[in-house]
Amino acid sequence: MTEQEDVQQVPEPTVESAAAVPEPKRSPAASVTELVETLIVALVAAVLLLTLVCRTGIVQGPSMQTTMFEGDRYLISDLFFFPKQGDIVVFRSPLPGETEELWIKRVIATEGQTVYINAEDGKVYVDGQALEETYLNGMVTTPRTGENPVTVPENCVFVMGDNRGNSKDSRYAEVGCIDTRRIMGKVIFRFWPLDKIGFVKH
Repeated sequence: MTEQEDVQQVPEPTVESAAAVPEPKRSPAASVTELVETLIVALVAAVLLLTLVCRTGIVQGPSMQTTMFEGDRYLISDLFFFPKQGDIVVFRSPLPGETEELWIKRVIATEGQTVYINAEDGKVYVDGQALEETYLNGMVTTPRTGENPVTVPENCVFVMGDNRGNSKDSRYAEVGCIDTRRIMGKVIFRFWPLDKIGFVKH
């Protein structure tokens, strides 16, 4: 028999024989480990996202009712943020001794704008135009102890709570306009309670 004939007599592997090789089985422990690793990676990513882009907070007090209530939990972001009229913002308290406390209010006017509260009709005027504040649900606004009218200084905002009858805000002389450097960010999303979860309307 020649060398060539010897080579030709070697049987080639068939599809059936190749398919008959069983695949290694994954143990349940390996599947659980992989799931845990995936969850850990997702958790770390979520923490990094909240740290770099968003912060969380909780509403304390009734000053933003009926838009937001005490105990509501929210996300705020200062990414590409510059405060504008209507924004709901969170900022460090301007009162002495409360610098670590956070307040939540609505921006009514920004630098250079003039705010006037008409005690007769209970409306707020910015640069002579009455604001359409549907979020007040018919509640009127009254002046307090601060200037009226007031022109908002540079790098500041005039803020008020939506619960105008129970809100310590820029209407008071001891609060005044808020320096924008105190602002932590804009409220963008409410994640608690579950029946109110969603983006916060401004």
